[in-house]
Amino acid sequence: MHPSQRPAATCIAKSRQQQKRHAGLHAISNPTLADIEKRWEAMPPQEQANLWMALRDRMKTDWHDMTWQEKKASYWIAFGPHGPRALDPPGETKQIILSVLGACALAGVIFAVLRLFARPPPKTMNEQYQKMSNEYLKAQKTEPITGVSSEGYVGKGMIQSKPRRGPPPKDDDE
Repeated sequence: MHPSQRPAATCIAKSRQQQKRHAGLHAISNPTLADIEKRWEAMPPQEQANLWMALRDRMKTDWHDMTWQEKKASYWIAFGPHGPRALDPPGETKQIILSVLGACALAGVIFAVLRLFARPPPKTMNEQYQKMSNEYLKAQKTEPITGVSSEGYVGKGMIQSKPRRGPPPKDDDE
């Protein structure tokens, strides 16, 4: 088939391929790449995308053909401290530490206030009462095989609290 007889779509597709292939051959101007580190964050997103695409096309060619500015800009855009890799603002660590300490202090104050206004522990939560419970269980012969009333039992039984200050509780204590 003669070139003049080719369909128009084929000619357009080949023309686009040639444009893409030759797009990476021209160096990006130095003023565009100058101080890219300082200007990148202030650039509009569309301009950032256009510059990155142009540099990406340049990187597809031989890197020896790229200018020093293009290499530097490509590296900085790909790996520089911007976006998610940006450095923390000054004082952010101090602010986080103070916030965490403040939250812990607030939790401690809330705990202390609740504890201050709480009821006293029940009469059953002391060592004397729990010893009396052990004696009661032995007298009733509760769990004679493995429990408190079994022969040779050496466990604590019902005792789980610290000794109580003051006299032992009476049965009618409340």
